[in-house]
Amino acid sequence: MNYRHAFHAGNFADLVKHAALLELLARLQTSNEPLQVFDTHAGRGLYDLTGDEAQRSGEAEAGVGALMAAGDLPDALASLRAAVSQLNGGGEASLYPGSPLLVAGRLRRGDGYLGCELRPQEHSALSEALAGWPAARTACADGYVEVPKRPVGGGRTLVLIDPPFEKSDDYDRCVGALDAITRKTPAAVVMIWMPLKDLETFDAFLRDAEDAYGRPLLVAEARMRPLTDPMKMNGCALVLANAPDGFDAVLKDICGWTVSRLGDGGQARVWTAA
Repeated sequence: MNYRHAFHAGNFADLVKHAALLELLARLQTSNEPLQVFDTHAGRGLYDLTGDEAQRSGEAEAGVGALMAAGDLPDALASLRAAVSQLNGGGEASLYPGSPLLVAGRLRRGDGYLGCELRPQEHSALSEALAGWPAARTACADGYVEVPKRPVGGGRTLVLIDPPFEKSDDYDRCVGALDAITRKTPAAVVMIWMPLKDLETFDAFLRDAEDAYGRPLLVAEARMRPLTDPMKMNGCALVLANAPDGFDAVLKDICGWTVSRLGDGGQARVWTAA
């Protein structure tokens, strides 16, 4: 796989995914139950937005750059902006936290995190980024295989499935992981991130996910532009199993702001697939 998230760190899709992740953490940590978080495709955990990859793509400037400068930010995106600001000491956003660092900074006593990253070089960077967080562990492993082994026992479970979608079987493997995780841990909250290119691919995934899960799924779409060119990433979507009550309102705020401020003739949609 030649995917390098450093080219895309801090873009609109990261804003949607990471704002939702932080809000999920906040909801699931309202009780005293321990929380275990699993990340199937953790990446390197920390991204330098001044690096060559980020500068070449320009995606961070149009994403997190706009987030940090916004004067009309909804509460659902405020935690992400605060996390980015804290990481950068209140200065210009030159560093961007991936999901591992965002989660690690919010782990309570008794909580835990496992981030899987298959590529050795990226895993090495991930281990370094999380070195100061003893409750955050890493595995140089295939998250599709590793994570379904883990969510068991008491407490709460949150799983982020966030592959690069460069392999033709990523959609099928997401469905397989959702099925395996929720069979073993029925109450696990699972959030799948995916790109939106064309409706045919997305609808086919949803049909398979609905068949595998057998219960309603919460779906959030941030269509940044009309889905007319399947060769482009026209937006992104989140698909959630066991979403907390009322979480649709949070997703509407996140997707609505992102599309209205950063999109081009797009549309935000949040709905239930049953």
